[in-house]
Amino acid sequence: MDVVLLAKAAVMGVVEGLTEFLPISSTGHLILAGSLLGFDDEKAKVFDIAIQTGAILAVILVYWQKIRDTIVALPSERQAQRFALNVLIAFLPAVVLGLLFGKAIKEHLFTPAVVASTFILGGFIILWAERRTEVATRIHDVDQMTPWDALKVGLVQTLAMIPGTSRSGATIIGGMLLGLSRKAATDFSFYLAIPTLIGAGAYSLYKERALLSVADLPLFGVGLVLSFVSAWLCVRWLLRYISTHSFSPFAWYRIAFGVLVLATAWSGVVTWAE
Repeated sequence: MDVVLLAKAAVMGVVEGLTEFLPISSTGHLILAGSLLGFDDEKAKVFDIAIQTGAILAVILVYWQKIRDTIVALPSERQAQRFALNVLIAFLPAVVLGLLFGKAIKEHLFTPAVVASTFILGGFIILWAERRTEVATRIHDVDQMTPWDALKVGLVQTLAMIPGTSRSGATIIGGMLLGLSRKAATDFSFYLAIPTLIGAGAYSLYKERALLSVADLPLFGVGLVLSFVSAWLCVRWLLRYISTHSFSPFAWYRIAFGVLVLATAWSGVVTWAE
């Protein structure tokens, strides 16, 4: 295996892990990083989706006690059944719209210009959401959510099909606007990520299996491992961060980064691959 290619896989794995659960768009960062590294062919697109599994394993590890307790109690306890149902309900809109529009979105919207623009727009939306004071917090724990609450968060998650939007950003900020506390919105976003990203990764690997071979295992292995490690560190840090901070710094980062990408593209300093 080409050492340079493995190094690119390592960089992409770290980028995925550090950005997947922050409201700054992992897909957007992977598109931009892949453009800079020349790691943006069809196999690289499958790689980007597949290594999300590493990040999800980190979430499963961090939330293992809740996940284990829910699985054990699922046959007999109403609360566990409602929680599992809520995650399923929130997951379904992404499945339906992904199957209907996923191919068209990949063909037309996976470009640096779109990513930069949605970075900026998403940043302003986060700033606006953080300044809203009239939304009363009525849900302080994910176990208080109703199926209707879950469906609304799931519908908001579909906005993240547009690259640069951020799945975690859409679900966390959307959840807060729907009356979830910052902690509840973040927790539910992480739980919802488990079926969403595992499903996307498995579907992508199956659909594009003709592009892959046994020789690709080291490439994907490096990406998965580094995605897992960096995501585990990031999730633990974020859960501490949200207890005393807002998401405004991430908004300003999105705006500044988006402007930088557009400026470098317009000036010709960086030739971003479409």
